[in-house]
Amino acid sequence: MADSCAFDNVCGALENATSLNRIESRGTVRLALKTAGLSASSVTPEQMAVVIDRLFPVELENRGVADPDGVCLKMKRGLSAVVSDASAGDTPESVFDRLGGS
Repeated sequence: MADSCAFDNVCGALENATSLNRIESRGTVRLALKTAGLSASSVTPEQMAVVIDRLFPVELENRGVADPDGVCLKMKRGLSAVVSDASAGDTPESVFDRLGGS
């Protein structure tokens, strides 16, 4: 299953704003989501914003990132442009209904 747009956006922003490479950025975001009980494939922009507010400052401090609050602000700004994935909450039944397969 593909990762959500919110996940991809935050990973890119984290990579661009810090010295973390792509793998480190994606791993950091996945760990924060796991702590929150969320999945990278279905996290919404709204959920991701809460994770950024509540979990990322500590996660970034633990990784030695300078100015964790500033990095979090940059991630949230970029996240504001992300539209929720239309299919993130789809059930198999709703997909088949749209396809006329019910």
